[in-house]
Amino acid sequence: MTTHQARVVWRGGKEDLRAHTVEVASQTFAGSSQPELGGDPAKADPEELFVASLSACHMLWFLDFARRERLRVRAYDDAAEGEMDGERFTRVTLRPHVEVEPEPADGLLGDLHRRAHEACFIANSVRCPVEVEAR
Repeated sequence: MTTHQARVVWRGGKEDLRAHTVEVASQTFAGSSQPELGGDPAKADPEELFVASLSACHMLWFLDFARRERLRVRAYDDAAEGEMDGERFTRVTLRPHVEVEPEPADGLLGDLHRRAHEACFIANSVRCPVEVEAR
C-alpha cells in the first residue's frame, strides 16, 4: 500500500476567480479551470492534468519495459488527448511516438505499449477507455 499526496491552494483573486496553485513533491504550478468555464488558458486545468497523468504513467512503464529489453529510448513524445461529454471523460487517447535503438524486432514496440498499458496504475483506475495509438 502506498500513499500519494498533492496540495491545492486557492486564495481568490479578482482577475481569475478560479486561480489556484498545485503543489506536488517540491514543485508548485499555477492552475485554473478550463477556458470554456471561465478559466485562464495559460494555467493547467484539472482535466489536462488528468490526461497528463495517464500519459506520464504509460510512458514510465514503457521506459521500464524497454530497458528490460535492452532498448535505448532516444526520444518519447506523446500527443495525448482526452474527450469529455460535458460531464465526464468518455475516452483518453495516447499517441506516443518513440525512437529507440537498436532497431527493435517486429512487433516489439507494440508489445511494450500493450504491457505498459496493462501495468499503468492510473489507466487501471479510471472508468473511461484509455486507448494507445502508437505511431
